Amino acid sequence: MDKKNMKNIMLLILFTVLLYVGLQNINVVLDVLASAIGLVFPFILGGGIAFVLNVPMSFIERNLFGKGKAQKSKTAEKLARPLSLILSILLVALIIMIVGFVVIPELGRTAMGLGKGIETGIQNLQRWIDSTFQQNSAIVEWANSLDLQPQKMVDSILQVLRNGVNNILSSTVTVTMGIVNTAANVSIGFVFACYILVQKEKLMVQAKKALFALFPRNAVDYFLHVCTLANNTFSRFVTGQCIEAVILGSMFFVTMTIFKFPYAMLVGVLIAFTALIPIFGAFIGCVISALLILLVSPMKALLFLILFLVLQQIEGNLIYPHVVGGSVGLPSVWVLVAVTVGGSLMGVVGMLIFIPLVSVLYALFREWMYKSLKKKGVRV
Repeated sequence: MDKKNMKNIMLLILFTVLLYVGLQNINVVLDVLASAIGLVFPFILGGGIAFVLNVPMSFIERNLFGKGKAQKSKTAEKLARPLSLILSILLVALIIMIVGFVVIPELGRTAMGLGKGIETGIQNLQRWIDSTFQQNSAIVEWANSLDLQPQKMVDSILQVLRNGVNNILSSTVTVTMGIVNTAANVSIGFVFACYILVQKEKLMVQAKKALFALFPRNAVDYFLHVCTLANNTFSRFVTGQCIEAVILGSMFFVTMTIFKFPYAMLVGVLIAFTALIPIFGAFIGCVISALLILLVSPMKALLFLILFLVLQQIEGNLIYPHVVGGSVGLPSVWVLVAVTVGGSLMGVVGMLIFIPLVSVLYALFREWMYKSLKKKGVRV
């Protein structure tokens, strides 16, 4: 019973007492954790913003101000990081503005003409059924017997919206405080992200020094290895997924413009955004786009589904393997598992996070497995 063992026993007893007290007062513990998360949330958000902005910033800094360039002055070296950060922010803002100017006006026009579009779409659908299934009188009679009243549908939607507006107006203070709080969190997170990106090398050195001072060297080395693996995996996944989404959206816009499909620009942007969600994203965009086109022409909606299947095959077999390829190093079956589990736990954000996260765990498990097999002298 030396001092070291006594210290470990005392720590174990203290941990047991704290665990027991915490379980007895679980509601208080959860409230404290929620408050703590609320306090650090702006900094967590800032870390996420910094990670996203770091991808284009590193690319710009490497290609415009890289070591392979001509000899630079000290002034150019000092300005390389801030200029790269400013260009990255402007690039992201430009993308958001372009999407906003394309999608929001188109959605506004679609919403304004929704009632007329539904009425015209139902009439076109009934005429198409009449002309297509002339030989089948039962289907024609069923289509004609549909008692669809578009105006009532639009009135119901407007009534729901009015009720929602009234509820919002009745709690103006709460909504205003929520907007102010969100704006403050985003502002603090953005400023924090800029500080991280400008001084990321210095912060990394400081973090390494603190880790080596507090923990054993082997544990720190392994932790840094995991962080490097996670950073590389997430960066490759984000870059590849964004490029693949832009290519797929452009393909839809070009082909739909050539074949004179309606909503070509809106569908292209919508599918590009939903394609950021692996596996299921493009199909979500396909369903929404097909419903919009269905209001204009049922036949074009059917042709759009055929076009989607063709472009999806081209993208999945030719483009995706070369653009994204093995960027995350994860077999397809585990990609499906990651998307399903992530979507169930955290929705769309979970789908985006869990693929690179599972990829990191898969790589670490593979490393451990091969080391274990090598130690045992097993060859498979």
